[in-house]
Amino acid sequence: MKAADVRAMSPDQLNDKLAELKKEQFNLRFQAASGQLEKTDRVRIVRRDIARIQTIARQKAAENKG
Repeated sequence: MKAADVRAMSPDQLNDKLAELKKEQFNLRFQAASGQLEKTDRVRIVRRDIARIQTIARQKAAENKG
């Protein structure tokens, strides 16, 4: 997911996508712990997407306050 795509989202869409990614992250961790994880790179990608969404959400919130 690119930063430009995330910036185009509304705050509600950001929250929905964040919840979706956190569920996926949980499932990936569960699969890794049980030895069933096939795409190990997906863990890193999801973690970075979560951070990207949180960062942009904070930036948007700061713009609206100031």
